[in-house]
Amino acid sequence: MTFSVAKSYLALLAGIAFDRGLIRSVDARVAETAPDDGFASPHNSAITWRHLLQQTSEWQGTLWDKPDSVDHNRQAGLTHDNRQKGISRELQQPGTRFEYNDVRVNRLSLSLLRLLRKPLPDVLREEIMGPIGASDTWAWRGYRNSTVEIDGRMIESVSGGGHWGGGLFISSRDHARIGHLMLRRGLWNGRQLVSAQWLRELATPSATNPNYGFLWWLNTGRKLVPSAPESSIFALGGGQNVIWIDDIRDLVVVVRWLQREHLDGLVARVLGSLSS
Repeated sequence: MTFSVAKSYLALLAGIAFDRGLIRSVDARVAETAPDDGFASPHNSAITWRHLLQQTSEWQGTLWDKPDSVDHNRQAGLTHDNRQKGISRELQQPGTRFEYNDVRVNRLSLSLLRLLRKPLPDVLREEIMGPIGASDTWAWRGYRNSTVEIDGRMIESVSGGGHWGGGLFISSRDHARIGHLMLRRGLWNGRQLVSAQWLRELATPSATNPNYGFLWWLNTGRKLVPSAPESSIFALGGGQNVIWIDDIRDLVVVVRWLQREHLDGLVARVLGSLSS
């Protein structure tokens, strides 16, 4: 179980949709691209793919019996204070506030399902996991009530984390293969699985949170993990579950079940061992 690392996998699937031309621009409104009643209100109709990918959408509604307010005022990262989590607040305009909100990430997952028209784990397996030689032991699940009809088929919409069940269950070695794909900028054995253009966008700091890109954590100003190079990117999930990519040293590190306050120390020891 890797909790919010699943969000970073969703970003790769969004890249598949982008590379296929299904998302013509990350600044296109979701209501125009993958329409359903979840984006019908005046507030939600302004939400773009960029907003969903950067967790700045401020999407309002209830999905799989969970209102967006359940994660209002939630904080994430290596240091956070969640004493205000779940206390409703006034919404702001899409794109103006970063909030780590699993209901909204699940809304992105459902929109990608409507766009790609097949189970997201199948797309991941065919487009990425198969070509990189991943195992057949991983699984990605939704909730007991997250099934929707697509083209006459009942398909489970997977979750973007481990909140309330569901989630991505995967081995460290398979995580490392994903990290290696990121390190090689989407290229695997001469085949471009995800475009370099998308991965550049993915690793671009957002205006509202410079340490966050498209569902991947960044090390802008070396504020997230001071011991790591600024160009490092991270997939982070509760636990702490980590994929760390250091392009300077051609390095991928997968960490499972580490207390989050010790990640910087672990990074420092790894880098120290390489220079000694």
